[in-house]
Amino acid sequence: MKRAAATALFALAALWTTPLAAQSDPLAPTGRWSAYTRGAAQLPPMGWNSWNAFALDISEAKLLGSAQIIASSGLAAKGYRYIDLDEGWWARRAADGRMVIRTDKFPSALLPDGRTSFRPLTDKLHGMGFKAGIYSDIGRNSCGQIHSDDIPNKPSGTVAEREVGLYGHVDQDIALYFGEWGFDLIKVDGCGIRGLWPDSPKVLSGEFRALTPLVDSGSLGRTDIAATKALYDKVRQALERNNPDNDFIFSLCLWGAADVRSWARGMASISRTSEDIFPIWGRMLHNMDTSIRRPLYAHPGSWNDPDMLYIGTGDFDAKHLTEARSHFSLWAMLNAPLMIGYDLRNAEPALMAILGKSEVIALDQDPAGNQAVLAYDSDDVSILVKTLANGDKAVAVLNRTSDPVTASLMASHLKYAADADISLTDIWTGAQSRFRDRQDLTLAPRETLLFRATGKRVLPDGLYLSEMPGSVNPAIDGVVAPEVDPLVHRAILPWAGTRISREPPRYGGWGGAQPDSTPYSEQIGVAGKRFDTGIGILANSRLEVRNKGYARFTTLVGIDDSARDRSQPVTFEIYGDGKLLARSRPMRFGEPATPLEANVAGKALIELVARTPGKPRFPDPVAWAEAALRR
Repeated sequence: MKRAAATALFALAALWTTPLAAQSDPLAPTGRWSAYTRGAAQLPPMGWNSWNAFALDISEAKLLGSAQIIASSGLAAKGYRYIDLDEGWWARRAADGRMVIRTDKFPSALLPDGRTSFRPLTDKLHGMGFKAGIYSDIGRNSCGQIHSDDIPNKPSGTVAEREVGLYGHVDQDIALYFGEWGFDLIKVDGCGIRGLWPDSPKVLSGEFRALTPLVDSGSLGRTDIAATKALYDKVRQALERNNPDNDFIFSLCLWGAADVRSWARGMASISRTSEDIFPIWGRMLHNMDTSIRRPLYAHPGSWNDPDMLYIGTGDFDAKHLTEARSHFSLWAMLNAPLMIGYDLRNAEPALMAILGKSEVIALDQDPAGNQAVLAYDSDDVSILVKTLANGDKAVAVLNRTSDPVTASLMASHLKYAADADISLTDIWTGAQSRFRDRQDLTLAPRETLLFRATGKRVLPDGLYLSEMPGSVNPAIDGVVAPEVDPLVHRAILPWAGTRISREPPRYGGWGGAQPDSTPYSEQIGVAGKRFDTGIGILANSRLEVRNKGYARFTTLVGIDDSARDRSQPVTFEIYGDGKLLARSRPMRFGEPATPLEANVAGKALIELVARTPGKPRFPDPVAWAEAALRR
């Protein structure tokens, strides 16, 4: 009682206290949700992209043929509506800067006046009920130009005419693609700002002009993050100017480089988290792992993108249906864009059935927008749990290995009570079962079991913040110096093999905010007490939380036991629509977690700030343990 009374008095005193933050303070509350909401990606986009199927060897006939199959097969009716033209379409850039289309491959593009336009193609796709997507690069030259040799359909002409990327032409190209040609999506690659060193062979030969690289995919320290971000933000601005109705998708394809995790959610509809996917089990795990620990960095309007579906080829072909179902299940749990990358003219019925599985698609398209959270994590088994809009849970149990494995699904994984029945429905087979506390499952090699679950909630009157990552945004996550993530599965990169010295960790994100975990994937703990649920984040951070009708916010706050610096006290603050609601006393390492709560009735946006008076040598992990919105 004494502790509760003291907490209440301190929270009341906080109401009379003016925040110490100056206007320039990034931790100062804004009262605004800062994750991207422009564009047409309130749900993850679905469709088809030409690259994995045809690479540069694309044509109008192939593209429209694929669109027709999507329509006639029923996939379009299930949500696959974007038909994306990747590389291989451009002939050159004209002297006035206008892009010229390869009319030998796209004959409808030739206009009577001799110019070229994709308007006939986009009109055709729109008439079929589809949206149309196009490809470009943020640099002067594209990935296919820089990295593909002896392949047809690359731009031709002078050095200047072969500079088909957006660099120096952002406004002109975006106006052309969206205003005049009628496209609805653009995928913007980044090879043009990483591959043209002054001493690279293609520059020395005179094929391309040098462009001092901004991105080093293997070194965050050698990457100009600010300049890279600024280039992509110019594209965002141009898209917004040319699409006042917000009917556009900005697909930012920087393959996880330049610490894109930390900033893309503020400007793009979808953002690639990894290098290209390949039809190899290990590479699928690699791409998945680059998104799997980032559920707080994906929201309606801006999604993590582990790359296209590779169902139909290699380890995911008709001879490997277990792997194909796993791939599709996992992408749905991640809220990944479901973009088919396959020549559908060769699709077997079993593969089309996987791509068209309505119950799995529904998980990806669930309107709550919660990316699944890791409930169990190891090199052998991963258990992912997603809270759905109707209150049910979706759960995926993944056998990452090539051997059979037994895994136990626990009530605690689902945040359900162990002493009440839990109902499971297998999403792939429809089989139903019940259990209490624990259900042992046997998984075949590379199998993913996918269920809908219902049960008695541990928290009956609300949601833990870790159950609603789609409504939680780490606006400032406390990361000072970006670090590579060591937990991403390191599969052999096909184009490099083992000819290089190692496959190093390469993606920034280590230390980012995590649900039900510290920023470094340890269990949350304060003064020796462990917590199964909460938000782990670094000090000097600000979380934004959307509140949809809840009346109270409750939590226990403290410095996590994994802290290294330990020299700075941390003060925890709760704001509602920009106004201070509650503040803790300054808390030091080793002190027990302290209750903190606030009345948030009628507040649309809650902000959770953890600040130190000075700058610690190492930003310490802090805990918003058991953080919950309650009725």
